[in-house]
Amino acid sequence: MSDNFDLIKLIFGRLSLEAIPLHEPILLVTFAMVAIGGVVVLGLLTKYRLWGMLWRDWFTSIDHKRIGIMYIILAIIMLLRGFADALMMRAQQAVAFGDNPGFLPPHHYDQVFTAHGVIMIFFVAMPLVTGLMNYVIPLQIGARDVAFPFLNNFSFWMTTFGALLVMASLFVGEFARTGWLAYPPLSGILFSPDVGVDYYIWALQVAGVGTLLSGINLVVTIVKMRAPGMNMMKMPVFTWTSLCTNVLIVAAFPVLTAVLAMLSMDRVFGTNFFTNDMGGNAMMYVNLIWIWGHPEVYILVLPAFGIFSEIVSTFSGKRLFGYTSMVYATVVITILSYLVWLHHFFTMGSGASVNSFFGITTMIISIPTGAKIFNWLFTMYRGRIRFEVPMLWTIGFMITFVIGGMTGVLLAVPPADFVLHNSLFLIAHFHNVIIGGVVFGMFAGINFWFPKAFGFKLNDFWGRCSFWFWLVGFYLAFMPLYVLGLMGVTRRLSHFDDPSLQIWFVAAALGAGLIALGIASFIIQIAVSIRDRKKLADVTGDPWDARTLEWSTSSPPPAYNFAFTPVVHDNDAWTDMKKHGYQRPLGEFVDIHMPKNTGAGFIIAALAAVIGFTLIWHMWLPAAVFFAALVVATIVHTFNYNRDYYIPADEVVRVEAERTRLLSSHV
Repeated sequence: MSDNFDLIKLIFGRLSLEAIPLHEPILLVTFAMVAIGGVVVLGLLTKYRLWGMLWRDWFTSIDHKRIGIMYIILAIIMLLRGFADALMMRAQQAVAFGDNPGFLPPHHYDQVFTAHGVIMIFFVAMPLVTGLMNYVIPLQIGARDVAFPFLNNFSFWMTTFGALLVMASLFVGEFARTGWLAYPPLSGILFSPDVGVDYYIWALQVAGVGTLLSGINLVVTIVKMRAPGMNMMKMPVFTWTSLCTNVLIVAAFPVLTAVLAMLSMDRVFGTNFFTNDMGGNAMMYVNLIWIWGHPEVYILVLPAFGIFSEIVSTFSGKRLFGYTSMVYATVVITILSYLVWLHHFFTMGSGASVNSFFGITTMIISIPTGAKIFNWLFTMYRGRIRFEVPMLWTIGFMITFVIGGMTGVLLAVPPADFVLHNSLFLIAHFHNVIIGGVVFGMFAGINFWFPKAFGFKLNDFWGRCSFWFWLVGFYLAFMPLYVLGLMGVTRRLSHFDDPSLQIWFVAAALGAGLIALGIASFIIQIAVSIRDRKKLADVTGDPWDARTLEWSTSSPPPAYNFAFTPVVHDNDAWTDMKKHGYQRPLGEFVDIHMPKNTGAGFIIAALAAVIGFTLIWHMWLPAAVFFAALVVATIVHTFNYNRDYYIPADEVVRVEAERTRLLSSHV
């Protein structure tokens, strides 16, 4: 009997029927909605026989363009989940006053705000950034694909399965109740003995591997695969900001992997890295997590800066003002982002000299950011500005981000931070820069490059609706939080006693509702655009009269991007081609060698996620079995070299003739 019990324990670990939260009505309703939606989607895919196409052309694709699109689709799906958490929090805080406890129990509310932060940063912002970089960078530098196409597919699926682990915590077990950075001792085994922190650790470990490998891939792509003539100072600004972003990823994400591994060992094996016993130190965790965490902020916002640079230049009809200073400002921000992390914990007793140093570096990093704002303004000065949807997002960003930057400089003053650190003022500031910078930038980029990806524009009316709902909703949702923070209201609370505060929380909840309408408008924009794509198609292939190399290909681009490698003479490469004439080599075209699609990335990433799930629940025997399967799958893929095919020369001639026709329509 004892042997059977031990075997069951080895197989199932802590997993039992009690792990299914049948006592949580909100989760049961959510599960029912997800189940119904899943059945409907599966039914539609089966009815229209799309499974084969999805697997063959998308899930196994190693084309950087399709992988970039899948990243963005993942981000939009996770945005719906993450924003649902935000709506629940805002609704709870709007009603939970006095004798009314609200509809979210404290135990559930703590999971909601933790999941919201984790999802929005790791599974909305990061996939949006990575997706746009994946799609655009090879096209901007004249490359056929990224340096390691299979690794690109594997990175995407690691990120996706990391997101699925977070989603699994809704229905099997629970998520962490620690906040999105999981500080010990709260995240230690004594204060969080359940599986929530383990879900947090393994979801981020799986997704973090994907992000790190993607960063390595894109750094190599930019450094080694640029078109002839494209030296570093002829690269588009978006490529520059992406290079700096991916350098930060390569430098910072191993720190996140290491700190989460140490936290996991503290929880499972009883080590003492982050305890007060046996020489450990919880403050070491805080230092390490922010050594990753503050560069992470710039990992998100630097590509947005690049997007805004491309858009301002395009819609002002001018070269970007101060290209060289833009590049230097980007590099300076990249370096300084490693010298400011301690401003996240001024209040934790580091001392006046340390706080002063990090306060000064934080103020200094605002200088190159301010230089970018002035360069964009000078680009617009005396330009022929067209207020298309991407430009609206850009102007909204410039106003909103400046406000967020000023509140950031205020928080960089240690005495002010002592007053405001744990208040809603900090929450307002963080969302001010992330929404105003990253989210606005990603929506601008999607609207800007959508016609390049699909051959038709997004609907203008619904795009404008989405922008205005987002902009007005943001100010209504977060300006009241600045006021509440200055009044001393603490963050992360689910219930308040002072009824005079309620009006501010009601306003914030109404703002969140407007943002929900902005997200809905964006979904409608995509749906309406697909329905009306023939009317929205732009026959010129260059709907924005853009200036960088990616617009020299057809819309959408062919699988191989360029029939031959273009030669670049100017950092406004496409404008230069149109001005001086498009040159292509004489002689016959040859077959183009391309790598085949493969399902190995999906399979290996799925096995990694299953291993993560088994380790969360201490299912040691299945963990060992699936780890062995992962090793075997990796070895089999490594020795499978038969993955190549050729695109015939006559197809290349046809596409290249179309490219020449597109150019002639501009001259």
